Amino acid sequence: MCIFCFPTSSVIPLHDHPGMTVFSKVLYGSMHVKAYDWVEPEIIHDSKGPTARLAKLAADKVLTAPCGPSILYPKSGGNLHCFTAVSPCAVLDILTPPYRENLGRKCTYYMDYPFSTFGNKAQISEGEEEYAWLAEIGTPNDLYMRSGFYAGPAIHI
Repeated sequence: MCIFCFPTSSVIPLHDHPGMTVFSKVLYGSMHVKAYDWVEPEIIHDSKGPTARLAKLAADKVLTAPCGPSILYPKSGGNLHCFTAVSPCAVLDILTPPYRENLGRKCTYYMDYPFSTFGNKAQISEGEEEYAWLAEIGTPNDLYMRSGFYAGPAIHI
């Protein structure tokens, strides 16, 4: 279980929950959620620029408490997502099973690029605005999370 407390404008960058189901509930305040799911079968771009995989937008919305819970599944529901605090807010996450690197459940961070960035390397049947290329990046240097109770930027318990 994790409770993330955000001051206004703080961000948890685009990341994933591989092989995991996540139940989330905004406890107070408002947060913007941008989430993707991988396009299947896998479509990779690997020439001129970063290696990237095609993903489809699953959510691009603001959640304001009180609101219902969200569920992210391993392959649907926006398992790759980022949060930005619109106002001071908190979100409760229950992750199952938990992250465990030796079993392939490692948190990976991504940079998203508009579909048009790499030209028409993939055939899509819907609007380009529904798709993005996600390229793996290292853990952002400015990412700050702290275990335990803390009233500052995002926390991870």
